[in-house]
Amino acid sequence: MAKRVLMVLTSHDNMGISGKKTGNWFDEVATPYYTFKEHGIEVVMASPKGGAAPIDPFSHDDAFTTDNTRRFEDDPAAQRAVANTAKLSEINTRDFDGAFFPGGYGQLWDLASDSLAIRMIEEMIEAETPVAMVCHAPAILRDAKKPNGEPLVNGKDVTGFTDAEDTELDLSRHLLFSLEQALIANGANFKRSNANWNPHVVEDGALITGQNPASAGPIAEVLANRLS
Repeated sequence: MAKRVLMVLTSHDNMGISGKKTGNWFDEVATPYYTFKEHGIEVVMASPKGGAAPIDPFSHDDAFTTDNTRRFEDDPAAQRAVANTAKLSEINTRDFDGAFFPGGYGQLWDLASDSLAIRMIEEMIEAETPVAMVCHAPAILRDAKKPNGEPLVNGKDVTGFTDAEDTELDLSRHLLFSLEQALIANGANFKRSNANWNPHVVEDGALITGQNPASAGPIAEVLANRLS
């Protein structure tokens, strides 16, 4: 039987009172989607609210367009998948061989405090089922716990979108919290690439994290290879 990956997307499309729109970063959905497909892995998309998952409008900019985002836009099956995500509360994680969380700023508003998403991550990591998270998605680890009650990331090597990258985009002041500082405060060994925007993937047991949009392809390959 084909392996199955649950792709968990944000349902949130704005950055609080800033008025700025957000959502899932397009290439962090599109490139992993096709990476998994090319490895013969079935992809099921889910989100807290179900239905259409928002794509960050900024990620449609020409500067961030890729072969995979163009392919996704012209792919009716892919378009249906992102427009009709399953409701996270109706998902049984035991039906999946791995999970993938694309990034985007919306994750800080909904998934980071979503008890279902947090419990899902805790249970999958405890069962040694691989969980891959890229860009801002590792923010969802902030409140995740080990069975003994300590932070899930305590003592673990992780990465994610850095404060320096948020600052370079002039968005730090609009965020609910700093991903980097939250994970460090929970005892994580936070690993950064040598320069902003370079691809960077960190593996620690079942937990796989990627730093930024450039890491979407590499982290998807790592997860796909784990399942192949």
